[in-house]
Amino acid sequence: MSKGVLLVNLGSPDSTDPKDVKRYLGEFLMDPRVIDVPLWARILLVKGIILNTRPKKSAAAYQKIWWDEGSPLIVLSERLQKKVSERTSIPVALAMRYGTMNIKKGLQELHDKGVDEVLIIPLYPQFAMATTETILVLAEELRKEYFPNMTLTDIPAFYKNPEYIEVLSRSIDEKINDLDYDHLLFSYHGVPERHIRKSDVTKSHCKIDGSCCKAASTPAHEFCYRHQCYETTRQVAEKLNLKEGTYSTSFQSRLGFDPWLQPYTDRTIERMGKEGIKKMAIVTPAFVSDCLETLEEIAMEGEEIFHEVGGEEFTTVPCINDRDDWADVIGTWIQEWVSVKTTLA
Repeated sequence: MSKGVLLVNLGSPDSTDPKDVKRYLGEFLMDPRVIDVPLWARILLVKGIILNTRPKKSAAAYQKIWWDEGSPLIVLSERLQKKVSERTSIPVALAMRYGTMNIKKGLQELHDKGVDEVLIIPLYPQFAMATTETILVLAEELRKEYFPNMTLTDIPAFYKNPEYIEVLSRSIDEKINDLDYDHLLFSYHGVPERHIRKSDVTKSHCKIDGSCCKAASTPAHEFCYRHQCYETTRQVAEKLNLKEGTYSTSFQSRLGFDPWLQPYTDRTIERMGKEGIKKMAIVTPAFVSDCLETLEEIAMEGEEIFHEVGGEEFTTVPCINDRDDWADVIGTWIQEWVSVKTTLA
């Protein structure tokens, strides 16, 4: 069998034109694993309300962070793909869960190169319904319909993989090592609390009260986004010898009125500024590529909130993006997969 790799990231509008943003948001928000309500309710909410109000605002936000080459997330993902390709002898394609660079095109590209055994690498460190799961479910649906002779394998959530933790920790240390900061905030993308419960394979473990996430390893942790976020923070803090009380975890980008994971990042930034924190650094480990949520929501809006309440210095740690050591790690994972498959064959 001929092997290949498909890197998959979130996606982006084709441009900052409100029409392109509306098309992208429509696909994204109509995903039942993103807004997991009955279809009629999702249509009413997304097409009846959100798509009539949000595209212009989101387009303005994208305009603030758009690069000459295009969407930062797309550009950075393409750079990473190029570096990973240089580190392996098998084809490496790139796809997005939403937008025109879709998964079907990525699988087709590999198929046209004779690939019939694909390793899918969702570019999300932590597992979540709205990220890893939706990628894998769609990929399997596409395989059955269009590529029946293709086999798919995927890399599980790498939130505590030692090599990933090493790269993430190094990227943070390079940015803050010489800084005189008061607090380091680990901000992860938020999800509704019900997503955590739905992902609980035991149907009994999750309490979202801080106890189960810190308990000894259980089957539920394999798919618990909240646990995996806190575990990433814990391992990085241990690697960097961060002192208790000098760092914390929060969650950003909530939507709607249902309870989402807390504490919320914006309120945390505001509270810390009011409590006298003058110098804050912030890292966003739910993302491997800088995007709207890191470049605009955190680096711009977050800093504005911090200054408004008395904060003085606000430092944003870049995502690991297309770092050479990150490309090295992915290249190693690919070679290990190839070796195992070759041995089994």
